[in-house]
Amino acid sequence: MKLNDLRDNPGARKERTRVGRGIGSGKGKTGGRGVKGQKSRTGVSIRGFEGGQMPLHRRLPKRGFKNPFSKDYAVVNLGTIQKAIDAGRLNAGETVTHEVLNKLGLVSEARDGLRLLAKGTLTSAVTFEVAGASAAAMAAVEKAGGKVNLTAVPAAAAE
Repeated sequence: MKLNDLRDNPGARKERTRVGRGIGSGKGKTGGRGVKGQKSRTGVSIRGFEGGQMPLHRRLPKRGFKNPFSKDYAVVNLGTIQKAIDAGRLNAGETVTHEVLNKLGLVSEARDGLRLLAKGTLTSAVTFEVAGASAAAMAAVEKAGGKVNLTAVPAAAAE
């Protein structure tokens, strides 16, 4: 085999159809758009348009409520932390923060930080630096000999 023998597989590359280039091309005159009407014109965007009738997305009622003051926390469970320590991915001696867990891929990015929950068991003494924690999680960490430092001040305590 030589470099000048190299070819693509038959049918691997397909040239785009050039529309509106004469009747002999099979896509001449109307260019595959049919005849007349709004859809045959250029620059038409009619997604959701129902011929002047009120569109479905405007006929249906709005549902639910979006709280503008809601917090966006990344959530981690104690069992997940213990698994990472057992696997050697996480050092029990260092402080566990949102950045550390994010680098390990255990939590995602969050606007308001990390929240610690009590699902699973923790046997290692670990220090946590988190924005929030459940009461059960804080009790479990202290029972294992660890410590939880809350960085975010709860709204009730701030007033």
